[in-house]
Amino acid sequence: MIFIYNDYGGTHTTSLAAALHLQIIKPSSFPLSSEEILAVPYFNQLTKQDFGKLIFHGKDHDGNPVYTIGRKSQKLVVPSLESLGTMLFEHFKIEERLIFSNTSPTVPKIMSVGGFFSRGLNIDFIGVPLLIKGAKQCVRNIYDLVETTKQAAHNPSQDKIIVLENSQFQK
Repeated sequence: MIFIYNDYGGTHTTSLAAALHLQIIKPSSFPLSSEEILAVPYFNQLTKQDFGKLIFHGKDHDGNPVYTIGRKSQKLVVPSLESLGTMLFEHFKIEERLIFSNTSPTVPKIMSVGGFFSRGLNIDFIGVPLLIKGAKQCVRNIYDLVETTKQAAHNPSQDKIIVLENSQFQK
């Protein structure tokens, strides 16, 4: 099983999802402090050069790798990776499952604005407080998304590649 959390920038909700998946942060620590949010690996740390790159976050308790990717507004990134995965699985006879989970529906507007100021304009003194407030607003929703993603992974369907749009988590 390979998990890939994806969204526009790949540095906020995806990083929180990866940290929750890997139990770096746990629901028992909700509400998260500003320091806990800023300590999440890769949270608000990726740059424009990182768009489209798979970022490895670690292996979960079952040994499954967890990645994130920022896809910008390119709706073709996930279908392209899905197609590449299918080709590799068939060509190399790989018995693995690949799960793409879109975290975009969990993004509150305040986080989008904070990300624009911080990552887009490099104005952290405005952006970071907004990002923290947004992260505090959506972390429970992201936790539910991660749990849904894990459940989908253990669903005995025959699909080797699963794409979760997660529209049910829309803010």
